[in-house]
Amino acid sequence: MNTIVKRAIVGGIVSTIVMGSGTFILGQISGYKALELLRNSMSGINMLCNTVILGSTTILALMLTLLGLSRSSESRLTDRHYKDVLMIAKADTILIVAAVITFLMLNLPIRESEEVVRSWYQSIYYISLGMAALLGGGFIAVVMMLYGTITNVILIVGLNIKDHPLISSEGAEEAKEQEKKNKAESD
Repeated sequence: MNTIVKRAIVGGIVSTIVMGSGTFILGQISGYKALELLRNSMSGINMLCNTVILGSTTILALMLTLLGLSRSSESRLTDRHYKDVLMIAKADTILIVAAVITFLMLNLPIRESEEVVRSWYQSIYYISLGMAALLGGGFIAVVMMLYGTITNVILIVGLNIKDHPLISSEGAEEAKEQEKKNKAESD
């Protein structure tokens, strides 16, 4: 596992723990009943789900631009770069599916049902907080992976770094030959 993924996983886990424990502690301090907490938190969790869905689908669409930029590079990139991009796409897709399922599950009219036992509201409340924390942490992890990948592309394509670990040895040789040709033509 490379450093980009390790950082993203650590960042996602830390943010999930911070968000989950923070909302749990606030729920315990507030003294509200579970049904009231559920009513008050539902709009915020729905907004989070919508934000994650919108942000993740935008990231997925813009990754096509990242792939185009990677392919148009003078240097040939290693398979690891494309595997990193594939991993981001998979994680992003899983995040979209989880956000849609969470959004749909939390919009069931549970509060209006007379059949639901009052003790279930506390479980539903903590499950919804857990899902919100997981979605937030997952989104942060995807953004961190994307940041690491974009940083590498900027270094290779934009700043024309030739000795980057993501440039294949064949690609580095081709880039040097092209550079020599360009110098010879300009002289």
